[in-house]
Amino acid sequence: MKHSGNAMALDADVILDIKDISVAFGALKAVDRVSFKARRGQITSLIGPNGAGKSTLFNLVSGAIRPSSGSVEFNGVEVTGFSPHKLLHAGLARSFQITKLFFELSVRENLRLAAQSLESARHAFLPLGRNHHARQRVDELIEQFRLHQKVNEQAGYLSHGEQRRLEIAVALACKPKLLLLDEPTQGMSHADTEETGAMIQSLAGEVSILLVEHDVGLVMGLSDHVVVMAQGAKLAEGAPAEVRANPAVQAAYFGQRESDA
Repeated sequence: MKHSGNAMALDADVILDIKDISVAFGALKAVDRVSFKARRGQITSLIGPNGAGKSTLFNLVSGAIRPSSGSVEFNGVEVTGFSPHKLLHAGLARSFQITKLFFELSVRENLRLAAQSLESARHAFLPLGRNHHARQRVDELIEQFRLHQKVNEQAGYLSHGEQRRLEIAVALACKPKLLLLDEPTQGMSHADTEETGAMIQSLAGEVSILLVEHDVGLVMGLSDHVVVMAQGAKLAEGAPAEVRANPAVQAAYFGQRESDA
């Protein structure tokens, strides 16, 4: 009985369970029988060379693409093939590689629109001043992301780094259980990348995070668990130090990066 209880405790600790998931585009197997688990309150990262299939896998998890086989279990419920909208209501939110903000609206308005999902359908489109839950969430995010000086500025006038951080705040507005971040530091300066990495790390515990990121140094510094992909398949997984020391990973990925440097 004791062993069974331990197994149940471990299962309860898993927020995302990917089992043998695959998808093909014509003759190309973009993702080939990949399995891994992401645990609650932790940062799980997907890395791999260009063309490894990590973005496709990300799209399978987020509902943008339907798998040809395998399953996705989120928070104890099978959600394979759920639409992104349905997954959002279940507690899974994502940011995108290409910013999806309303550039002509202010920072506050972007956050308000995202936070409206916290209101009942009857109150969803009331002015922010009359939407208690949405207003409170917007104020929390402004404080958390230090946006006080930018709240009335149009999103289109923010710097690239500020836009990316606002997008993460927008994704968090609905208080998701799992946040999917797709290349959040793409195109950022070194200073912006460091600041964004620290911010992502600070979110762990508040929300579980699945991260696709090209910056290996950043991934190794902030992740609890790393999954390495190559040619559509899982090459290795484990703690950052374990993954970095793996000879197959070094040959397929780190060796390539280090020789390019």
